[in-house]
Amino acid sequence: MRVPRHLGLVLLAAAAARAQDPGQQERLKGLTLEQLGQIEVTTVSKSPVAVSRTPAAIYVITQDDIHRSGAASLPEALRLAPGVEVARIDGVKWAIGIRGFQSRLSRNVLVLIDGRTVYSPLFHGVYWEVQETLMEDIERIEVIRGPGGTIWGANAVNGVINIITKRARDTKGTLVSAGAGSVEQATVDLRHGGGNGTGFDYRVYGKAFERGPEFHRDNRNFDDFRRAQAGFKTEWVVNPRDTLTVQGDIYDGRDGESYQLTRLSPPSTYIVDRNGRLSGGNVLALWKRDLGSGSDLQIQTYYDRVNREQPNQKELRDTFDVDLVHHLALSDRHSLIWGLGARISLGRIPPVVPTITFEPTHRTDHLFTGFIQDEIQIAKNKLSLTLGSKILQSSYTGLDGQPSARLLWTPSTRQTLWGGVTRAVRTPSDIEDTLTTTSLRSSNPVAFTRTTGDRIFTSETMLGYEIGYRQLVRPDLSLDLVGYYNRYNHLLSLEPQASYFDPTANGTIYPQVNRNGVYGTTAGLELAANWKPRRWWRIEGSYAWLNMDMHKRADSMDTTTVASLKGSSPGHQVVVQSYIGLPGHLEFTQIFRSISGLPAQQVTGYRTADVRLSWQKFSHLEFGITGRNLLQPHHAEFSGDPGPLVGIRRSVSADITWRK
Repeated sequence: MRVPRHLGLVLLAAAAARAQDPGQQERLKGLTLEQLGQIEVTTVSKSPVAVSRTPAAIYVITQDDIHRSGAASLPEALRLAPGVEVARIDGVKWAIGIRGFQSRLSRNVLVLIDGRTVYSPLFHGVYWEVQETLMEDIERIEVIRGPGGTIWGANAVNGVINIITKRARDTKGTLVSAGAGSVEQATVDLRHGGGNGTGFDYRVYGKAFERGPEFHRDNRNFDDFRRAQAGFKTEWVVNPRDTLTVQGDIYDGRDGESYQLTRLSPPSTYIVDRNGRLSGGNVLALWKRDLGSGSDLQIQTYYDRVNREQPNQKELRDTFDVDLVHHLALSDRHSLIWGLGARISLGRIPPVVPTITFEPTHRTDHLFTGFIQDEIQIAKNKLSLTLGSKILQSSYTGLDGQPSARLLWTPSTRQTLWGGVTRAVRTPSDIEDTLTTTSLRSSNPVAFTRTTGDRIFTSETMLGYEIGYRQLVRPDLSLDLVGYYNRYNHLLSLEPQASYFDPTANGTIYPQVNRNGVYGTTAGLELAANWKPRRWWRIEGSYAWLNMDMHKRADSMDTTTVASLKGSSPGHQVVVQSYIGLPGHLEFTQIFRSISGLPAQQVTGYRTADVRLSWQKFSHLEFGITGRNLLQPHHAEFSGDPGPLVGIRRSVSADITWRK
C-alpha cells in the first residue's frame, strides 16, 4: 500500500499543475531531454564532450537536480544517480559503492572535488563525512559507472565521482540560507561573490550545520554531528589565452562515534562512545592556456591537510599533488591527450590504543603517473575509436599499466552505441601494509585474533567489459541501457597463520595476514529512462541489477571475505524521481527508492520515499520543506557500529533562502 500512496501524490500534483499559467510553465520546464544529452562533461576524457557522445556509462547530477531534491550532503545527492549504491550507516557515516563492493570507505571508487583527489591512502577509501561544499555552489556531479583508470589512474576501478563547482563569475551576489528540522537540526549557508568587470571574479562562502542522532534501540545516541566550513574561489583571465583559478577550503567538526576496542590485560572488549575531531583544509591552483585550434595545456597543483582524531586512531596527513595535461587537436578527426602527475603524501599515525597500531608511525607515500589517450574518428561524427593507457608507480608496488579501448558508434543524432574493455588496479594502502589490529577471540580460554600487514599484499586488478546504448526515442523520452561483466583478481583475503602463546597477553594469539587470495566476477544491467510528459513535469526512473560471484583461491584459508563481499551490495535497486511545477510558483519533488537486502550486513530490503515542496517569492526569496524516509518511522541501511543496527529515521526540515 505504501507505493500507491506515494504515486498518488504524483497524480494529485500533476492534476493541479494543469491549471498553471503559461509563464509559470515556461519558468519550470527547464532543459529539454535533447539539451540534457548535450551537457558537456570532462571526467571521461579530461576535455569537454557531450554526454550523448561519451563511450562510458556516465550520468550527470545537475544543480537543478540537487536543488529540487533538497539534498543536504554529497551522499544524499549521489542517491539521484542510477546504479550508485548509497547507504547511511548512522548520523555521520555512509557506505557507497558502484557495481558492487559497497563499503564504509568506497574503496574501489575514485572521488574528486574540482580535480582534487579525496581518496585516503591510509584506509584505501573516502571519508564521506569530511567531503563538504556549499550545495548551492555545485554546478554538476559527473558519475562514471565502470573503470576510469586510463585517465584518472589508481583506484578508479568501479567508478569515478567528479564533483565540479560553479565558476566564480556565475555566483556573483549574496546568498543566505538557513534551515532547521528533526534530524537536520540547524543549517546556515552564506556566500558572496563579485568581480572587477575586467576578468577577475571571486566568491567566498561559509557554512555550518548540526545534525541529531539517528534511531538507536539501545538509546546510545552517539552519532550527532557538528561542523563548520569556509572557503573561496577566484578566477583571473590573465589574457585571451591564459586563465588562473585559485581556490581553497578549511573545516572543523565534531562527530559522534562508537567503537568496540580490545584490552589485553585483563582480556576484555569495551565500547567507547566519544566525539571525534575532524579538521583540515586545502588550496588548489589551476593554470590553463588555450593553444588555439582546439588544443590546450593545463597544470594543476594542490595541497591538502587532514587531521583526524578518533577514539581508536589518529591521523595527521599532508598531501602535495601536481598534474600536467596536454590536449592536442591534430585534425578534425584526430585528437590526442597526455599527461603526467606526481603525489607525495606525508602521514603521521601515532597510536591511540595499544591494540591498533601502524608501524612505522611516520610514512611518506608517493604516486607517479603518466597517461596517453588517442581518439580517432574512423567515420566523422559516426564511428570513433579511443585507445589509451595509464602507467603508475606507487610506494607500495612497482610499475603497473591500465590500458583501455573504447568504440563509439552514432548511427543517428539520436542514437549512440558504445563498448569498452579496460584494465584497472587498486593499489595497496597502509591498512594492508603497516596496520596491526588485535581483537578478543575468546575470554575462556584467553585468545586473541591479530591481523597484520607484512608488505606482501599486491595490487588488486580488474578487467572490465562494457556495452551501452542511448536513444532519444522521442523529444519527451530518452533511454540509457548498460551491461557489464568484470573479472577481479588478487582481491584482499585474510589468511590464518600458526597460533602461538603470547606471555604479554597471557593468552593464545591466532594471527592472520593480508593476502590476495580472493577472485571473482560481477555482472549487471543498468537501465535509466527520462520522460517529460509535460513541459512542467519530468519523471526519471532507473533499475540496477547486480550479480557478484566471488571465490577464494585453492591455497586460501580465508573463511569470511567471500560472504562479506557478496552480501554487502544490493542485487536490485529501483529509483523513481518526479519533478513537478505547480501553480503559484511552487515546485514539488517526489523520490521513491526500493533497495534489496544485504545479508552480510544483516540488513533487510526496504522501500522509502522523500518529498520536497518549495515556493519562490519575488525571484530572490525561496521557502522549502523536505520530508525524508517517509514510508516508515526508521529503517536500517548498513551496519558498522557496535550494538544493534542504527535505524535511519523519518525526518522533516524547513529552509529559507535569500538571493540578491
